[in-house]
Amino acid sequence: MPIQVFLQRAISFSPSETSVKKRETLQDYQWPLLTADNRQVNLTGSKNKVVIINLWATWCPPCVAEMPAFQKLYNDYGNQVDFYFITSESPEKVAGFMEKNNYSLPVYFQQYQAPEQLESRALPTTFVISDTGEIVVRETGAADWNSKKTRQILDRLLN
Repeated sequence: MPIQVFLQRAISFSPSETSVKKRETLQDYQWPLLTADNRQVNLTGSKNKVVIINLWATWCPPCVAEMPAFQKLYNDYGNQVDFYFITSESPEKVAGFMEKNNYSLPVYFQQYQAPEQLESRALPTTFVISDTGEIVVRETGAADWNSKKTRQILDRLLN
């Protein structure tokens, strides 16, 4: 796993923005999720906000590889952008992983199927959604989320 994570970090590039013509608008924000302390939240609370959704798992080398970049991005944008790190793993397993790596990312646990436009069979898959619901980025595989390009996308969406 450490070698795979290292290699994934070495080959990670900035995520690609979807061309305006090909962008979809998220139609359904209805997605109940659980927090680590077993509280229910819903993605509907993030409608009309800039959102990053990352589907991940602790056993997935590309997922683990992009976490440090996400932590840096979250440190700088966490009060302006709604972040959702969504997994199907057990809360205990995820808590151990987060603590071991000193991550403070907001983790949510999937109990129900994602809205159709946010479904993915690949991990990691990350979505950047504008405040109007446009899916600006849909990236599968590890990416450098702390890149200048990503920050420019977020800055533009926040203005």
